[in-house]
Amino acid sequence: MKRPLSRRDFLKLAGVGLGALAFKPYKFPELEALYTPKRLPQFPASEIIGRVVIPDVDLRSRPTNDPGLNTSIAKLGADTLVEWGREVIGNVVGGLSNQRYVETPQGYIYGSMLQPTKNFPNTPITEIPAGQTGFWVEVTVPYIDLTHEGIVASPWLQSNIEYGFPSRLYYGQVVWIDQIRQNNGFVEYRWNEDANGRGYGYGAYGEFFWADGAGFKVLTDADVSMISPDVDPNEKTISLNLDYQTLSCMEGSREVFFCRVSSGIKYFDPLTSEGTDYSTPVGTLLTHWKIISKNMTAGSDGAGYSTPAVPWCTFISGEGIAIHGTFWHNAFGERRSHGCLNVTPEEAKWIFRWTTPYVSLAAGEERRNLPEYGTIVNSKETVF
Repeated sequence: MKRPLSRRDFLKLAGVGLGALAFKPYKFPELEALYTPKRLPQFPASEIIGRVVIPDVDLRSRPTNDPGLNTSIAKLGADTLVEWGREVIGNVVGGLSNQRYVETPQGYIYGSMLQPTKNFPNTPITEIPAGQTGFWVEVTVPYIDLTHEGIVASPWLQSNIEYGFPSRLYYGQVVWIDQIRQNNGFVEYRWNEDANGRGYGYGAYGEFFWADGAGFKVLTDADVSMISPDVDPNEKTISLNLDYQTLSCMEGSREVFFCRVSSGIKYFDPLTSEGTDYSTPVGTLLTHWKIISKNMTAGSDGAGYSTPAVPWCTFISGEGIAIHGTFWHNAFGERRSHGCLNVTPEEAKWIFRWTTPYVSLAAGEERRNLPEYGTIVNSKETVF
């Protein structure tokens, strides 16, 4: 039996929409702050900046969570930013495959709980490009604080307010901008999450947000250009190994791209005796829908979740199973999704550009119906 996650459950699992600064919990002061214009903060001066993705993550004196060693020296709030030094192999107790810790100047943090980000601020444009109703942008800084416009409608935003978390976009997310303003002393873009927006009609709630334009890179045709356009599309296939949680892009018999994934989870709750099966399908899967960015939803208004601006979605089964960018964890190599294939935003973008059908910026999405389809995905898993 599949039980839809409540907003509280989803926040605990994914950390989407959570926020904190330094080593102290973030306190959302007044609801009015939601409507206050916000500049980009000063980010750490580090080539890679680690962002803590869930609350109460341990900063450790050694790269191990062995309870007998008492290595925890502090608790870090979600959205704490740290200087990413190097990854080391540690000792993770608890049945997890990932053994990677990130070394920081203050101590060690379990790598699965730390999104690697970068800080590439941009020079904002001041006008919508001629002949266009808007434009796509990609977040190129660790996070961007949002200023809300209009009504509070989405479960995502309601949860942020309820639990005192700031509303933010995170590194790698992609959104559609439909307005630009400068009346607050700096250039702000308006993110259109309206139900009639570019693809956001699939689960969106009709909301609008303003944000500092310096945090966004304006996407160009080059950002979505086809990778290996001269290769016969029939020679392009994806091999998915669910046992090892890996994905390979193949051109004929040659592997041209490899990454780790987080596929669907299957677990049994010993307290309720209920099982939950979100396993990723096995067999021959067909790419049939690609969309640059999508609000992903599940469950209902009362017991579900809404995750906006999930980037670079390549759907390979039904309406809900996709390869997509993931910014709410770094646990690639572990099963933990609702059936989708979680990869980093950079990896999702590469796969999006390499697979067929091709999607232009102007179109934003492409669909295929049988007998037509795009790139084939061969999904395998050992059955005992």
